[in-house]
Amino acid sequence: MQEMPKAYDPGAVEGPILESWLAGGWFGQAIVKGEKPFTIVIPPPNVTGSLHMGHALNNTIQDVLIRQMRMTGRPTRWVLGTDHAGIATQNKVEQKLAAEGLSRHDVGRERFVELCWEWRDEHGSQIVNQLELMGCSCDYDDEHFTMDPAYQRAVRKVFVRWFEEGLIYRGHRIINWCPRCATALSDIEVEHEDLDGHLWHIRYPLKQSVDGLEHLVVATTRPETMLGDTAVAVHPEDERYAQVVGATVVLPLLGREIPVVADEFVDREFGTGALKVTPAHDPNDFEIGERQGLPSVNVFDADATVSAEGGPYEGLDRYEARTRVVADLETQDLLVRVDDHPHSVGHCYRCHTTIEPWLSEQWFVDMKPLAEPAIDCVRDDRVVFHPKRWENVYFHWMESIRDWCVSRQLWWGHQIPVFYCEACDQMVVSEVDVEECPHCGGGVRQDEDVLDTWFSSALWPFATLGWPDETPELAYFYPTSVLSTARDILFLWVARMIMCGLHFAGDIPYEDVIIHPTVFNAEGKRMSKSLGTGVDPLDLIDHYGADAMRFGLMLQTTGTQDIRFAEEKLASSRNFANKMWNASRFVLMNVDDEYVPGPPEVRTVADAWILSRLSELSAVVDEGLATYQFGEVSRALYEFFWSEFCDWYLELAKGRLAEGGDARLAVQRNLVFVLDRALRLLHPMMPFITEDIWRRLPLPEADRAESLMIADWPTRLEKWRDEGAETSMQILREVITSVRSVRARFEVPRKAPVALVVKAGGSDAMLLEAERSYLEELAGVEELAVDPGAVKPAHAAVDVIKGMELFIPLEGLVDIEAECARVGKELAKIEADLARVAGKLANEGFVSKAAPEIVEKERAKQEDLSETAGKLREQLAELEG
Repeated sequence: MQEMPKAYDPGAVEGPILESWLAGGWFGQAIVKGEKPFTIVIPPPNVTGSLHMGHALNNTIQDVLIRQMRMTGRPTRWVLGTDHAGIATQNKVEQKLAAEGLSRHDVGRERFVELCWEWRDEHGSQIVNQLELMGCSCDYDDEHFTMDPAYQRAVRKVFVRWFEEGLIYRGHRIINWCPRCATALSDIEVEHEDLDGHLWHIRYPLKQSVDGLEHLVVATTRPETMLGDTAVAVHPEDERYAQVVGATVVLPLLGREIPVVADEFVDREFGTGALKVTPAHDPNDFEIGERQGLPSVNVFDADATVSAEGGPYEGLDRYEARTRVVADLETQDLLVRVDDHPHSVGHCYRCHTTIEPWLSEQWFVDMKPLAEPAIDCVRDDRVVFHPKRWENVYFHWMESIRDWCVSRQLWWGHQIPVFYCEACDQMVVSEVDVEECPHCGGGVRQDEDVLDTWFSSALWPFATLGWPDETPELAYFYPTSVLSTARDILFLWVARMIMCGLHFAGDIPYEDVIIHPTVFNAEGKRMSKSLGTGVDPLDLIDHYGADAMRFGLMLQTTGTQDIRFAEEKLASSRNFANKMWNASRFVLMNVDDEYVPGPPEVRTVADAWILSRLSELSAVVDEGLATYQFGEVSRALYEFFWSEFCDWYLELAKGRLAEGGDARLAVQRNLVFVLDRALRLLHPMMPFITEDIWRRLPLPEADRAESLMIADWPTRLEKWRDEGAETSMQILREVITSVRSVRARFEVPRKAPVALVVKAGGSDAMLLEAERSYLEELAGVEELAVDPGAVKPAHAAVDVIKGMELFIPLEGLVDIEAECARVGKELAKIEADLARVAGKLANEGFVSKAAPEIVEKERAKQEDLSETAGKLREQLAELEG
């Protein structure tokens, strides 16, 4: 048997293990008739992306689930692929062209799209390779891309079907326009940020005075948009303005005459209660304009400069226009005052440019008919969210859903399959390219816009299985089992997949949705490489190993929605891996060539205990993974390996290993069995190290497999449950721990034997007498006296455990007089410090004037000092008694 290296080196283990998995073909998929599969679709990362901590967490969660299910024998499929990421990829290619002094318009659309494909071919595999480094067991031989020819066919099918059903339409609406990306964005692609702004109060002169009123004062956060005003609105029940409804005001600076209208949307409490109405640049104003029959004047061009409608301000940037407009209002004595006014401002989710509400002709999807069945399937628990509280967020958005703007003014993406005849102006919507007009035979041009990236992503669970063809994969693997994703794409992606799955595939896309925590940095800030607050998972893998990174993330996953990333958890996970390695190395060093594999056997209370604990661990892991409690599972695995197996059972086994013969063989088999089953339970979270160790184990033929990842998941361990053994071992462990604690407290040398007097009777006394060898081996107890009438010896340390009194005589172990002096001196110092802190906290001036965190720090110090003083007094009493 090849000896394990002394130290665990992740870099030496992970590469060869990954290669063996790939060579074995065990990440692949299979259709097994009569067996329900377990399927996960990976949230397709952008081809522009590289691994970040959110990816690391989410893909660890998915891999944990898929690896466990693979080991249970269920057919598994983890769909792998990437998203073409319209805006992000186009920005990358445009940046590359800009470095050469070119724009996309210089090279033309056809060449620009070619450059996007070249960029994808060059960079698109980066994040997939990084997933391999993490140990993710996706099917790398079946990778998908949202611009693959088959996928494009699915996208076109959906567009045409929705159009024929009347759910897709083209219309003028206020959309979110990004001047930097020069494209429309859907509402949920806009990130809102609270900013300090101003509220300008402006006089709008009445054309003719009304009851002595010469003007109206309106308040606005965007004075530059007044160039597009087509009315002033007041609330119909606002008595202050009842007499001016129907009157005419003269738009300042431009002199355009606009009406005063009454509309219930107006908030009488905001500003002056008079609202400037700019239908082309505010969604609420657009609705007012529709109700009131107002014209829409678009005063901005696509680059957010003022259009010809802005008169003398034409050509100015929107912010320059604001400055000029405010200055001119002030000059003409039309600016009443300016108030500070914090407000929420929308930004592009890709480039963070301030969004411009802009009247534009776009393609929209009517969402309400699609939302109703998607709401019902969550209400009746066909789709279940974890944590369940996210269902309320989902319902709130779905019940107030707005039409989805799906057209984007980009060149990279799924070009909208609509063709316009240049001769007869007929419009043709088609799944295939149209070369000539079917009505008149004239030439046609295709709509220049592309579809929102999320339009194609919404088809991911079924389009990757061959839809719209009725493939065997679609029939077998759909619906999928679980989706794990971040909360920030709950509406962008999760809800839309449910709507599309129901509408086109005829069923829900998945049964469970895991909304995993968001990973923030240690200060609670969003991780960002550009802001210097990010952490690179690849650096963590290089430093700690992939297993330690994965397990460290699992340890931090709780029921809360935010993780403050703690790198020390990865350090402790690396230590955990080292501990497991060293323990396994010890086991294998004690399994010689003469070892004969065989089943476990209970010969001691320790044997019964560790097998019972293994049974409990198996139940906890099964239940925890079934309910997605990854933190609880990881902590249970950590506790079992570190404490119960390594710190206790291995130590308890050493005597029998040294004894030889039949006793040695029995404990060897127990060690191998427990290590084998525990490695299987840990494998989904720490696949590399568990695989390496497991392959070395001398297992019975029935337990072997080509790889741990396809070995059987532990089952039928309930027979080992033994509550009596667990109770007995709990008592023995507490007694041993107590004696060790006294040794440490009084600095008794490790090899110096101690005496232990225990006041106990009945079953407790019988247990201690029967297992005295454990006390001797692990606590150095040379003399043991157990008696229900035992009396405390002089100068003895005392402890109470489960009704038993423990006395450890200190005479002869320590210099009583010197130890009393040392402890007394230390106690005096602590009491002096305690008095000083207490005095400070009793000072009202300090408590009222000092910063709260300083006061709290002093209170914590007082508590610590009090606890230390109490322990020292107990110690002194033991020495003097």
